[in-house]
Amino acid sequence: MRGTSPNEFRSQSRVSDEAEEERAARAALRRQLIETHSSTSFEEAELWDLEFWQRRTPQERLSALVALHRDLEKVARAKRFSGD
Repeated sequence: MRGTSPNEFRSQSRVSDEAEEERAARAALRRQLIETHSSTSFEEAELWDLEFWQRRTPQERLSALVALHRDLEKVARAKRFSGD
């Protein structure tokens, strides 16, 4: 097995640091954009959800649908990989 030279290690560490900084920046942005609501009934929650999505642009709704499909595909792949 080949060892990692000090230069390779520094390069890998720098990439990891940059990736972590990007991840942290995306997470901070998501926290600013997340909208939440507490409901006292299922009916109230359904109404809030409907109003929430009606306030979104068609592009935002399509983007959310695409993201959901990607997440579902990741779950399906993970299940196939794990043998479940």
